[in-house]
Amino acid sequence: MEPDRIAVLAQAVNADDPISSLAVIAELRREAERVEAVAVRRARVRGDSWAEIAAALGVSRQAVHRKYGGRGLFRNRE
Repeated sequence: MEPDRIAVLAQAVNADDPISSLAVIAELRREAERVEAVAVRRARVRGDSWAEIAAALGVSRQAVHRKYGGRGLFRNRE
């Protein structure tokens, strides 16, 4: 995980330039998605269930399984 990168991007949001801010926000979203995918993969490798992962993310088990379950890397039980 690269928390420093996320912090740098968050600080780059500029209230005076909304277009520049939107570009940074888009990059923050991509980075957050990447970090989330890594955490989900680590949780599955560790043996955590889709229900546990979903609860941690605040979404339904179906939603998290739909997003990540189709990727062969995440299938180890259930």
